[in-house]
Amino acid sequence: MATDTLKSTTGASGASAVRRLLLDNGALTALIVLVVAMSALSGDFLTTDNLLNIGVQAAVTAILAFGVTFVIVSAGIDLSVGSVAALSATVLAWTATSHGLPVVVAVALAVATGVACGLVNGFLISYGKLPPFIATLAMLSVGRGLSLVISQGSPIPFPDSVSHLGDTLGGWLPVPVLVMIVMGLITALILGRTYIGRSMYAIGGNEEAARLSGLRVKKQKLAIYALSGLFAAAAGIVLASRLSSAQPQAAQGYELDAIAAVVIGGASLAGGTGKASGTLIGALILAVLRNGLNLLSVSAFWQQVVIGVVIALAVLLDTLRRKAGATPVAGASSGGKGKQAMTYVIAAVVAAAVVGAMSFLHNGSSASPTQKMGLSLSTLNNPFFVQIKTGAQEEAKKQGADLTVTDAQNDASQQANQVQNFTSSGVGSIIVNPVDSDAAGPAVRSANKADIPVVGVDRGVNKADTAALVASDNVAGGRLGAKALAEKLGGKGRIVILQGLAGTSASRERGAGFAEGLKAYPGIKVVARQPADFDRTKGLDVMTNLLQAHPDVQGVFAENDEMALGAIKALGAKAGKSVSVVGFDGTPDGLTAVKSGTLYASVAQQPKELGRIAVQNALRAAEGKKVDKTVKVPVKVVTAKNVAAFGG
Repeated sequence: MATDTLKSTTGASGASAVRRLLLDNGALTALIVLVVAMSALSGDFLTTDNLLNIGVQAAVTAILAFGVTFVIVSAGIDLSVGSVAALSATVLAWTATSHGLPVVVAVALAVATGVACGLVNGFLISYGKLPPFIATLAMLSVGRGLSLVISQGSPIPFPDSVSHLGDTLGGWLPVPVLVMIVMGLITALILGRTYIGRSMYAIGGNEEAARLSGLRVKKQKLAIYALSGLFAAAAGIVLASRLSSAQPQAAQGYELDAIAAVVIGGASLAGGTGKASGTLIGALILAVLRNGLNLLSVSAFWQQVVIGVVIALAVLLDTLRRKAGATPVAGASSGGKGKQAMTYVIAAVVAAAVVGAMSFLHNGSSASPTQKMGLSLSTLNNPFFVQIKTGAQEEAKKQGADLTVTDAQNDASQQANQVQNFTSSGVGSIIVNPVDSDAAGPAVRSANKADIPVVGVDRGVNKADTAALVASDNVAGGRLGAKALAEKLGGKGRIVILQGLAGTSASRERGAGFAEGLKAYPGIKVVARQPADFDRTKGLDVMTNLLQAHPDVQGVFAENDEMALGAIKALGAKAGKSVSVVGFDGTPDGLTAVKSGTLYASVAQQPKELGRIAVQNALRAAEGKKVDKTVKVPVKVVTAKNVAAFGG
C-alpha cells in the first residue's frame, strides 16, 4: 500500500515537474512542438540543408531582435530598426560602389549610420520627452526616405568582399548563422555581465526608482538606443550580403518581426525581463513557421493567418508561465541557471530524437521530383500577379504537376528565403517572378548549384542562369503607352506619371520606355512624377494631391492598372473626358474601365498566358528537354475599339 502511494506521489511529482519545465520555457516548448509537427507533416523539413536554411532565414530577424531586446528590456520600443538596416546597407553600397571608398571605411560609415540613428532616437526620447513609439516611428520614415534618396530608388550592387558574408564556410556552414551566433553571445554578455545591461533591467523594472538610485537614466537610454541602431546596421549588412545588393525597400516590416521574436522569447513589453536565448528562440520560431508552411504548400493567403495565430499562442503560453509564478528572468539564481542549462540539454536530446525518427519515417518518399514545382511571385496584392498565379495553377493542374505558390510581399529577402526553401525541398523546377532582378540572383544561383532549372516570369534574373524567361517587353510596352496617350492628346498637353514601387525592374523599365516614347512628341510636357507603389489606394491619394498643384492636367500615365484606377477615382467626372488615363497590365478591372470609357487605354500583358507558358517551360526543363531561352508574350494596347477581343 505504502509502495503504491509512493509510486503515485512520485508519478504526480514527475508530471508536475514536466509541466513546470514546459511552462517555465514556453518559447522553447513552442519551438519543439513546431519542429515535431513540421517534421511529421513534411519529409523535406528535417534535412541538413533545410535546417541550415532555417538558420540563415532567422539570422537577419534575430540580429535585429537582439538590438530590440535591449530596448524592450528597458521598457521602450524601436520601430525604426528595419529602415535603419536598409539605410546602413545603402550607405555602405553607395560609398563603396558609387564613390570608391575603401570597403573598411564604407563598413565603418554604415555602422556609424546605424549608431547615429539610434542616438537620435535616444536623444528625442530622453531629452525631447517624445514617447518611444513616436520618436522611432519618425525615424522609420526618415531612414526609409534617406535610403530612397541616396539610392534614387534603385538597388546598388554590394562590394564583393562584403557579399561573402552571405556565403558559406567550407561549402556548408552559412556565414549569416555564424554572425547571428556571435551577435547573440554579445547580447547575452551585455545583458548579463555589464553595467549597462543591469541598468536596462533596472530602468525597465521601475524607471523612477532607477533614477532615485543614482542611475543616469537619460544617458543610459542614449546608449541603449545606440546599441539597437548598431545591431540594425549589422542586420542590414548581412541582409544586403545575402542579396548581393543594397535594396532601398529592404527590411520593410522587419521591425514587427523583431519585436514579435523578443516577446515570443519571453520578454515583457512592460520592461524588466528578457534574455538573448529567448530572443533567438523567438526568431527561430518565426523562421520555422515560414519555412514549414512553404514546404507544406500552404496557401500564401493563409500563411500570414497561421503565423499570427501561432505568435498569439506562443505569447499566451508565456503569459500562463508568468501567472504560474516562474522565476523572473532578470534575477535568476545560480540554481535557476543550472536548471535552464539542463532544459536546453533536454531540448537538444528531444530534437535529436525527432530528427532520427522522422528521417526514418520519411525515408521511403516516392514523389516524382520533376512534377514538383515552386512559384515565387513578387506579390499577390495585385490582380496582375494573381492572374499569373491563376494561369500557372490551371496549367499545372492540366499537366498533373504539384505546384506550390508563395507570396514575397514585395520583399526581396523574403523571396530569397522562399526560393531557398524550394531548393532545399528538392523540387523539380522553380518559377520566379523577381521582386528585384539583381537581388534574386544569389538564391537562383543556389538552385543552379543543385541542378534545379529556374524559369523567370515577367521579370528576368540577373547574375544567375535561368532555363527560360517568359515575359513581355516592359520597355516596349512603355513606348506603346506613350504613343497611345500622346496621340489621344493630339501631340501636346500637360501630363503626370504615377510610378510603381521604387526599385522594381518593372517600374524602371516601363518608365524608361515611356520616357523614350515621349521623345517623338515634344509638345507633351510632364509636370509631375510621383510614386504610388503599384497600389490603387495610393494612386487615388497621390493623384488627389497632384490635382491640387496641377488642376489643368490633361493626361495621366500609370505604370499599372491599379494606380490608373485610383487616379480615375480622384479625377471623378474628368476621367475619360477632359483627362485621358493610360494604364498598364490589362487586368480584368482595367479592361472594364476601358470598356466604360474612364480608362482610355491599357497596355495588356496577358498575365494568365505568362503563368501558363512559364509552367510549360518549367516542366520541360525539369525533364531535360530543350526550351527557348526567351519566350515573348505579345503586348498590345487595348482601347474601347478592341477591348471585346480581350474579354473586356
